[in-house]
Amino acid sequence: MPQPFVHLHLHTEYSLVDSTLRLKQLVKRTSELGMPAVAVTDQFNMFALVKFYRAAVNAGIKPIVGADILISNPEDPDHTSNLVLLCQNREGYLNLCQLLSKGYQEGQHHGVPYLRRDWISQHSAGLIALSGGRAGDVGQALVNKHPNKARHYARGWMEDFPGRFYMEIQRTGREQENRYESHALRLAADLGLPVVASNDVRFLERGDFSAHEARVCIHDGRLLSDKRREVRYSEEQYLKGPEEMATLFADLPQALDNAAELAKRCNLELTFGKYYLPDFPTPDGESVEEFLKKASLKGLEKRLDTRGTAQEFSIDDYRERLELELGVINGMGFPGYFLIVADFIRWAKNNDIPVGPGRGSGAGSLVAYALEITDLDPLEFDLLFERFLNPERISMPDFDVDFCMEKRDLVIDYVAETYGRDQVSQIITYGTMAAKAVVRDCGRVLGDGYGFVDSIAKLVPMELGMTLKKALEQEPELKKRYDDEEDTRALLDLAMSLEGLTRNAGKHAGGVVIAPSALTDFTPLFCESGGGSVVTQFDKDDVESIGLVKFDFLGLRTLTIIDWALKAINQQRGLKGKEPIVLEDLPMEDPQTFKLLQDCRTTAVFQLESSGMKDLIRKLQPDNFDEIIALVALFRPGPLESGMVGDYIDRKHGRSVVSYPHPDLEVILKPTYGIILYQEQVMQIAQVLAGYTLGDADILRRAMGKKKASEMAKQRLVFVDGASHRGVTDELANYIFDQMETFAGYGFNKSHSAAYALIAYQTAWLKSHYPAAFMAAVLSADMDHTDKIASFIMECRNMRINILPPDINQSAYEFRMTDTQSIRYGLGAIKGIGKAAIDYIEEERESGGQYVSLDDFCNRMDLKKANKRAMETLVRSGAMDVLDPDHNRARLLHDLPRCMHAAEQTQRDQEAGQSDMFGTLQPVSTSNERELSKVDPWPELQRLEAEKNSLGLYLTGHPVKVHYRDIRNFSSSLLGKVHRQVPTDGKNRRGVHMTLGALVTPLVRRTVRGYFIAIEDHSGRMDAFLSNEVYATYADLMVKDSIVVIEGNVAKDEFTGGYKITANHIMSLGDAKARYAKGIDIAVSGPDDSLCTSLAATFSPYRKGTSRVYLHYRNQRARVSLELGADWTVKPSEELIAALNELEAVKQAGFRY
Repeated sequence: MPQPFVHLHLHTEYSLVDSTLRLKQLVKRTSELGMPAVAVTDQFNMFALVKFYRAAVNAGIKPIVGADILISNPEDPDHTSNLVLLCQNREGYLNLCQLLSKGYQEGQHHGVPYLRRDWISQHSAGLIALSGGRAGDVGQALVNKHPNKARHYARGWMEDFPGRFYMEIQRTGREQENRYESHALRLAADLGLPVVASNDVRFLERGDFSAHEARVCIHDGRLLSDKRREVRYSEEQYLKGPEEMATLFADLPQALDNAAELAKRCNLELTFGKYYLPDFPTPDGESVEEFLKKASLKGLEKRLDTRGTAQEFSIDDYRERLELELGVINGMGFPGYFLIVADFIRWAKNNDIPVGPGRGSGAGSLVAYALEITDLDPLEFDLLFERFLNPERISMPDFDVDFCMEKRDLVIDYVAETYGRDQVSQIITYGTMAAKAVVRDCGRVLGDGYGFVDSIAKLVPMELGMTLKKALEQEPELKKRYDDEEDTRALLDLAMSLEGLTRNAGKHAGGVVIAPSALTDFTPLFCESGGGSVVTQFDKDDVESIGLVKFDFLGLRTLTIIDWALKAINQQRGLKGKEPIVLEDLPMEDPQTFKLLQDCRTTAVFQLESSGMKDLIRKLQPDNFDEIIALVALFRPGPLESGMVGDYIDRKHGRSVVSYPHPDLEVILKPTYGIILYQEQVMQIAQVLAGYTLGDADILRRAMGKKKASEMAKQRLVFVDGASHRGVTDELANYIFDQMETFAGYGFNKSHSAAYALIAYQTAWLKSHYPAAFMAAVLSADMDHTDKIASFIMECRNMRINILPPDINQSAYEFRMTDTQSIRYGLGAIKGIGKAAIDYIEEERESGGQYVSLDDFCNRMDLKKANKRAMETLVRSGAMDVLDPDHNRARLLHDLPRCMHAAEQTQRDQEAGQSDMFGTLQPVSTSNERELSKVDPWPELQRLEAEKNSLGLYLTGHPVKVHYRDIRNFSSSLLGKVHRQVPTDGKNRRGVHMTLGALVTPLVRRTVRGYFIAIEDHSGRMDAFLSNEVYATYADLMVKDSIVVIEGNVAKDEFTGGYKITANHIMSLGDAKARYAKGIDIAVSGPDDSLCTSLAATFSPYRKGTSRVYLHYRNQRARVSLELGADWTVKPSEELIAALNELEAVKQAGFRY
């Protein structure tokens, strides 16, 4: 039997800087090697602690918890040392939490956390220390021939860790190890220090060394082939078994024995499933239970006074439900949780921070409604409390609260201030090496060319959850290149070995924990350099596992949009002496709102704006709020794929019979036309038909969702037995159970649907009644996303809202409604203009009046806030058109350098205090009398291109519109009007053959079958599908911003709900004009002796074509048209038209169709 051994120095993938060792692999291999325990000592963190601890215990392996820490050297900050700390017990764990947290919050240098030597002395209890081998301070002193210094360091550690400091010996074949070992063994003997063997593990098997080195290079930003790169690791640092370690340390068996004995000293026990709730301060020593009851009763009374009871419910029903919920909440020990949530929501509302009406199952609580945590009456909408908090299944309540995106952090700050900054933190999240990114990372460290790596990465489909293995199965070209090309195979093999590894740490979108005492009593903390944005080192699942309460503070952009829109609306209403709109008082049966929904005008309407959702709305034609709730629940893969959606629609419109499996179920299923749509309905059926309590019914619902056969068999017996006691036959009970089981897989949480349906309704109401204010808010909320701005502006045009161009005398930072049908473009949506510059433009305009000329603007502008490039962008965008009498952007751009130079000189003089001979500063001239430069204005296409470069979109026109006089002669339709020619009955699935002229956008979606490329004109946008074969033929034409003419079949796109053209032939615009032209029209300026000669010379390269030539001349007395004879026929082309237009005698030449 081999000598027992335990690895005590080991990094996993969570070290981030090195290691390819995954936790599942580690635990599995440790078990296979017969080792009784294993330590995880990641680099300055315990990110993996909970996951590792649970996995090890489940596998029968003792988990040893520790960390590999870095110690700063005050004399030389760039030369640091390592120390390995292992937790003996809970005291040691708490001290390690303190140390790691302190390192991140106070000890970072160049973004790397370090500990000061005295910090360790203060927090050494309960910890065992390993010297760190040659990387420790003792080791470095020995290697550098400073034995006295080494002895001094060792004695210091022995004082801090009496009987708990070990000299670490490593035999991994790295530089200086032998030198270190001989001196270390001698020093250990002199000081009576135990020695311990370690393998400083970084990867699973010897063959993983190359992948590990690639990971290190990715982190360090180096090439694998770089000969100057420091090699810090060896191929020996894999997870060796006891036999290998026994052979390696055959001459030093006590070092192995000590490793096993040391493992026995580490006995940290973690408790899971116990909750540690923060305290809520109550007045006069009142219990939280009593305080919650009083607050709930008072809140309910207020709710009923303002909103009344739901139909068919009495005040007693509400009080009874409230008492029931309070009994459960207090009995489960969660009153403080509800009071804390109510407190920060109340603070947010009192401080003008929009809060959502609720989300998730929390909307099913009447206590939450009474405390104004949620805004939905659960009795009115049949929402169940037990779906949220089940006394039969102890688990933490979990309120997800939506706040305005802009002000969410203010609420988090309030919570930290109220409950203690050392007790409140956001939660960490980990980024991983995803498929596309890891290909690019590996390509960089391998030194492969960008073009080669890019071509491989682009073959990986852009799908959620995509892996390289899946990509090779789905993408034939990728598989072919993998099989045929050695470089591709090497790149992908390396990428697959690293794919999915934890790469970096970040901050969870909304998770916040509040601890009953200092957070370091539960978890170590992490933060970026600078000490701000502190987060737990455990992720959201692990934080809950150790018993901390998680609150979700989610930022919802729609709440910001609603807030901005309401403020603009109410400002206008106030000027007219009207009462403000109150969101909570909106009528819920507004015909205008439902007309907007039924017409599918739901772009920018929360949850209802996708093309697929619009198609569902068109079929369903919702006419009450319950059906908006249903829309949110129906538009998911399960219901859409199962046929449930079709059944629901057919039953609503009377095309199918509405039936109920049992008369008692009618009251439950009537709102959804006899279909089990919501999880709450499953619970209610079990209660009504089989006598379940709602708590037990929730357990049934969860069991059905998990589809665990053994549990389902038990539940079926209980259900059938309960139903038989109520007179239901076993056959019918089994049938209903089968139905419940089927639909439970697709059923949605009605509480969540109802809460989000309310926001959907509110945005639809605003869009239908105050379209300009609403769309201005929508545009302002997405100013950083050019594609969204472009689509929203197209929607505004469809709504007949006029989008006024940016204007430095009229525009604000954001988009603003100017009247009921107009929106002024926001300066903040112009690329490359900083907020500071825009704020200055607005402030100066407010104080000094409107800008009257380019000189005036430059003189008044703080040129430190807006450089030359920013000013040029303002000109190109059209924002400075007002400063030129002819709106001549070419002239403004031409004059800008001179004006800026003059303004800079003036501003320098003012700063220097330079004055004239009378001692006064020269006034800045704002004269508009400067003689205008003679500069021709840009042609329309150049003007539009300048707009596109500065705004990211074509605002005042469109290139297709410029050419539309030609395009309309061979195009079947504008893109925005193709629906008029495509049947919607689904009979012609292949679509209608059309020819379309459009501009190619950069939006490309690749699939196995081909490419979806977005095309647009001035009326709309759609997808063009090019099969792989068609794409290979025409890829050179499908270039961003080029105008093409596509022939193909136009049909409804089932994926997007819009339309698509399946291309079979594509032409450039020039080729299309030439192909479809029947002749050339030439307008001449008058009799000219050289006309025939110049025409003949111009026609010469294009003779012997099929197109006739027509000459046109007119003067004040007459006009004449002349068709030239057959000898003058030409081959039509844009080059010929351009050459003709260059002739002095020609006014205009163009194609005839």
